[in-house]
Amino acid sequence: MIGNDCQVMKKNICNGEKDGIKEDSASEIKPESRVLVLYTGGTIGMTRNESGVLVPKANAFVNNVRKYSYMHDRSYAEKVYGTAATSPLVLPCTATDKCRVVYEVSEYSPLCDSSDMTMDDWIRIANDIKKSYDDFDGFVILHGTDTLSYTASALSFMLEALDKIVILTGSQVPIFDTRSDGMNNFLTSLVIAANYNIPEVCVFFGTNLMRGNRTSKVSAVSFEAFHSPNFSPLAAVGIKIEVNYSSIMRPCKPGNFTVHSRLNRKVGLLRLFPGITAELVKAFLQSPTEGVILQTYGSGNVPSNREDIFADIRAATRRGIIIVNITQCTAGCVSDIYEAGKLLEEAGVISGFDMTPEAALTKLAYVLSKNEWDIEKKRQMMQTNLRGELTSRQPPLIYESDLVNAVATSLKLSSKAEFEELTSILFPAMLDAALVKCDVTKLELLLKEHDADVSQTNVDGRTALHIACCKGNLDAVQRLLAIGANVHVKDRFHRTPLIDAIDSDHHEIINILLKHGAKLDEDDDVIGSEMCRTAAAGNERRLLSFLIAGANVSQKDVSGRTSLHLAALHNSVSVLKLLLNHGANPTCTDMIGHTPYDLAKLVGATEAMECLSLTADETVVNNQFIDNER
Repeated sequence: MIGNDCQVMKKNICNGEKDGIKEDSASEIKPESRVLVLYTGGTIGMTRNESGVLVPKANAFVNNVRKYSYMHDRSYAEKVYGTAATSPLVLPCTATDKCRVVYEVSEYSPLCDSSDMTMDDWIRIANDIKKSYDDFDGFVILHGTDTLSYTASALSFMLEALDKIVILTGSQVPIFDTRSDGMNNFLTSLVIAANYNIPEVCVFFGTNLMRGNRTSKVSAVSFEAFHSPNFSPLAAVGIKIEVNYSSIMRPCKPGNFTVHSRLNRKVGLLRLFPGITAELVKAFLQSPTEGVILQTYGSGNVPSNREDIFADIRAATRRGIIIVNITQCTAGCVSDIYEAGKLLEEAGVISGFDMTPEAALTKLAYVLSKNEWDIEKKRQMMQTNLRGELTSRQPPLIYESDLVNAVATSLKLSSKAEFEELTSILFPAMLDAALVKCDVTKLELLLKEHDADVSQTNVDGRTALHIACCKGNLDAVQRLLAIGANVHVKDRFHRTPLIDAIDSDHHEIINILLKHGAKLDEDDDVIGSEMCRTAAAGNERRLLSFLIAGANVSQKDVSGRTSLHLAALHNSVSVLKLLLNHGANPTCTDMIGHTPYDLAKLVGATEAMECLSLTADETVVNNQFIDNER
C-alpha cells in the first residue's frame, strides 16, 4: 500500500546514539533519504516456475528482497522500524554514501507486462506519485523494458513542476537469477534517487542515467538495452557516479508540483515506406484522429512526386489535425534543407526536431489534451522544448573559473577528474562567501562560469539557497530559484531553506519559496513545540512566519498544548489576539484536559482570561492579515 504506514514507528537517525544504534564503518551518523518504489511488473521481478518459465508472482519480489543482505540491512531496519511485515526496506550504508537509503515497495495488482501498458497505466503511475509526493525524496519505477521509454516520456510531460527525481528501470534478466542486470539497475537507481538532486523523469539502464524522454530501446539482448541518441546521459555510473549537472533541466518558474492526468488518445504514428498508398495515408488521417507523428526518411523527406499524399496532408492540417515530422533514423533530426522537407512545411506539417518517436507521441497526447490552449498554441508548444525532449538551439557556453584554475595550477592538477573534484569543493564555498556578503553580482558570475549543481551542498549539507534564506537576501533567493535551486534539500540537521526563512522571519522569502513548491514538512510535534516556545516568548513575528508557511495555528506539542495555551499561561495578550484572529481554537484541551483559559486562571493571568472569555461563545476567524502578508 502506498503511504507511510511506518511513520509512527520512525525514529530520526540523528537520535541513533540514544536508541543504541551506531553506524558501522562510516562512523558518521547518516541522514535518511526515503524512496518509493512502484513495482508495475516486467522481467526484473519475475521468478521461474516448476517448468523454468518466467512468470510474475504476487509479493514474491518484496519477500525475496528482504532475504538479501545487500538489498536490505535487516539489523538496522529492525532497530529503527521494528519487525512488522510492512516496515520499510533499508540499503546497507557505506562510507561514501551521503544518506541512508530507506525504501518502500508498492506492488501493483495485477502486475502488468509492459506490452500491455496503456495510457490508463501512465495516469495511474502519475497519480500514485502524486499521492506520496510529500512523503518521499525520490521515486523508482520498476517496469518492463518493451514500452519503458513510452512510459518515461509520458510521465515527463504529465508530472508538471517536478522537483524530485523519478527513475524508471527494469532488466533483461530477472533480478534473482544468477547472471542478472537487474541487481545493478535497481540498486543504482535507489542510490541515485536518494542522493542526487536531479529533478527529472529519468531512465537508468546499464551504466547510464538518461533523460527519460530522450531514450529508446535498441536491443532485446544487450544489458545496455537503452540509448539516448541525441542527448548525452545525465550521469555515467562506474566506481563513481559522475553527474553532468549542466545538462539537467530544473523547474525555474513559480508553481507547485501537479499531475496532468488527461491525455488525448486520438493520436498515432505513421511511418512512411516506399510505395505507400494515398488511400492508406488518407484513411490514417480521418476522424477520430487529431494528431499524427509522421516518421519520414532521413532529415525529414517524403517522395516529392507524390502530390496525392501532399493533398491528403494539406487537407488534414486545414481540418486542425496536428502533424509532426520526425526522422526514421535513430540519431539526427529533421530539417527543410531538401525540397521534400520544405513541401511538408508548406503543407502545414510542423517540425519535431530530434524527438524520439516515444517522446513525440506522448508529447502530442499531452499537448492535445490541454483544452485551455487553442490550435495555434498547441502547434507552438509541440515545437517548444518543454522537458528537454528536443534540441532546437545550441546550449550556452560554460566558462571555467579563474580561482579554480589558479588552485588547480598551484596543486599541479592535470586530469579532468581531479579538476571536477576540486570544483565540487570550491564551488559551494565560493557561493556561500558571495551570499554571506550579499554580493549578487559575484553570485551571478559564479553561476555563469561553473558547470556545477546550483544545489550542491557544503560540509553541513547546506546549499546556497539555505544561506540566502538565512541571510534574507531576496535578490539572491530569486536568482537561485530562477535557475532551478531545489527548495527541498535538507541539511545535516534536517532543515530546509523554508525553515531558515522562518527562523529569520523573512516573510517575502517564505512566500516566494512556497510559490516554488516548498512545504513545511517537519514532524507535527516538532512544529507544535517550536510554535509553543515562540508563543511563550511573545514573539508575534515568528508565529506569523509559521502561519504564512502553512503551519496549523492549533498545532499541538508533545503535551497536547497549542500556542494559545502558552500565550495564555504567559499572559501574552497580543499573541492571543494574533492567534485567535487566525482561527486558533480556544476550547482545545491539553493531555490533562486544560483549555487555554484554564491555564490562564491557574496562574492568575487576568488579561489573558478576559481576552479568552470574549471568545468563549464565538471564535472570530479573520485571515485578512495573513492574506495581506502573502
